[in-house]
Amino acid sequence: MTDIIRLLPDAIANQIAAGEVVQRPASIVKELMENSVDAGSTRVQVLIREAGKVLVQVIDNGKGMSETDARMSFERHATSKIRTAEDLFAIRTMGFRGEALASIAAVAQVEMKTRQHGSELGVRICIEGSEVKEQEPVVAPEGTSIAVKNLFYNVPARRNFLKSNPVEMRHIVEEFQRVALAHPEVAFSLHQNDLETYQLAAGKLSNRIVQLFTKNHQEQMAACREETPHLKLWGYIGKPEFSKKTRGEQYFFVNQRYIKSNYLHHAMMSAYEGLLQADTYPFYVLFLEIDPQEIDINVHPTKTEIKFADERTVYAIVQSAVRQAIGAHNLTPSLDFDQDVNFTSRLAATVNIPDTAAHSRPDRSWEQFRQSSTQQQNLTNWEQLFEANRGGGGGAGATPGGRPPQTIIQPSRAFTQSVMVESAANQLKTTESAEGYDSGVDAQQSVFQLHGRYIICQVKSGMMFIDQEAAHQRILYEKFLKQLQHGSAASQQSLFPQQLQLNRQDMELFQEYEEEIRSLGFELSHFGGDSLVIQGVPADLAGVDSQRLLEGLLEQLKHHRTDLSLGKREQTARALALRAALRWGQRLELAEMRSLIDQLFACQTPAYTPDGRQTFRLLELDKVAELFKQ
Repeated sequence: MTDIIRLLPDAIANQIAAGEVVQRPASIVKELMENSVDAGSTRVQVLIREAGKVLVQVIDNGKGMSETDARMSFERHATSKIRTAEDLFAIRTMGFRGEALASIAAVAQVEMKTRQHGSELGVRICIEGSEVKEQEPVVAPEGTSIAVKNLFYNVPARRNFLKSNPVEMRHIVEEFQRVALAHPEVAFSLHQNDLETYQLAAGKLSNRIVQLFTKNHQEQMAACREETPHLKLWGYIGKPEFSKKTRGEQYFFVNQRYIKSNYLHHAMMSAYEGLLQADTYPFYVLFLEIDPQEIDINVHPTKTEIKFADERTVYAIVQSAVRQAIGAHNLTPSLDFDQDVNFTSRLAATVNIPDTAAHSRPDRSWEQFRQSSTQQQNLTNWEQLFEANRGGGGGAGATPGGRPPQTIIQPSRAFTQSVMVESAANQLKTTESAEGYDSGVDAQQSVFQLHGRYIICQVKSGMMFIDQEAAHQRILYEKFLKQLQHGSAASQQSLFPQQLQLNRQDMELFQEYEEEIRSLGFELSHFGGDSLVIQGVPADLAGVDSQRLLEGLLEQLKHHRTDLSLGKREQTARALALRAALRWGQRLELAEMRSLIDQLFACQTPAYTPDGRQTFRLLELDKVAELFKQ
């Protein structure tokens, strides 16, 4: 019997290793930038063409390499950072496994130019598919330049799996941001297709955060620092009111290496417990410095996951340090002791808002659905408002017996401008689609609102409970989707256009979905860099804060873009529907409730929200009867 086990050729072995190390162009950016940092560079330039598919070039002013080292750097498992097994437990550099350049050269065309400090000439090496094509002396600046061209040119199947340019560029920006955050003492720049994306000067961490994201981060950052015999922690955390619906601005660095750790993230979230809205995430950039012998970084090919020898202690220190920072910077809500709480409570009852609003800042985004002249009069004639609360009913606007007047709310535009579809749900007779709900005038007393969250109406078989937020999401989703399909969305011009400054990731996301966003009725223009000017919003959403609306839309798109079952139109329609829908706590008038019910049952899929939650439930009469059985 012949032998069947053979050693793999180096080229094939390198391609197999490349499958772990080089997943996309962003992987190359990460590896080359980390090599530049390890080389002691003070300035690193990153040049990108066609989202890295055509070119990824990293130029630094580090110490460079000799001719022998330059050639050896492309061999597998060739490294300058490990000599003995013990060195694995004392690693403080980024790269160390010696696979990066060999793996990259196996699936791309690579050109390296490098010159050591003090040398007259450098060396130029060209490699294609692990095969050295050229090696010659060359005049070059001190440092190293590595250009990676035509990624996966010899592995077409891998190239076909790459995403669109905006998606791949977003991954590149993410890796660039991570390395730039880890090393604020190094100047970095990023150019895409000869256009400058970032120009980051060396400086403090706080300056680097503002340079990478937006100036708004100046308002939300609070310093966090803790030092123990076990580890040292420092960095910045965000104020609770600036938390976002999606992850993306949460960074942990251990010994200046970016890591992903659900365990440490849980420590962060537990420190913020009671301060965040549901399903929101705070901003944080935290650095942990710990003895390398207490961690194992060689557990994942990309080195983004590590193991701690004593996870519980690290968890407790992170949680304690963040809680201390929150308290030190007074980020928790506090009571105003100069204010008459009872007086404020009476005021809250008069204007028909919850008592808790006297001490908190509730989400007022639902005001876009109200156009109440009575409320404006109450704000203008505030003396009459307080007179109404005095005993005896002598104040203007008071009802007999001293009771406060009832605030009359006009039906909102979102409901009165109904989407009229040929459906039995729009008729005045009893319908099957609404399970026996009668939308006629005689049904006025059979519809009411429960705790500002649910609409309850009488149906033939019993009672129907409608989640008003979920129902409105379904209505808006189908309306927006129809507008995207037919291009029929109307836009409301803004009297005073608003300028919106985005971070680079959000701008890449906007460019990816720009066509769909404009089709919904947004009128936008670029204002240089990563700034947009909002000149108009969808007509149905006129009167809202356009800046918050667009920011919220982008946040929702971040949250849902990983859903591969949805196309871009569906993702955009869902994101805007979730952002613009009614919120729990909004009081609705009878006309608004009836209009919402009519529009819900005119939908193609009235029973479920775009993300699969039920919009209504039925409670049948026999179930009600069972509640009273002995």
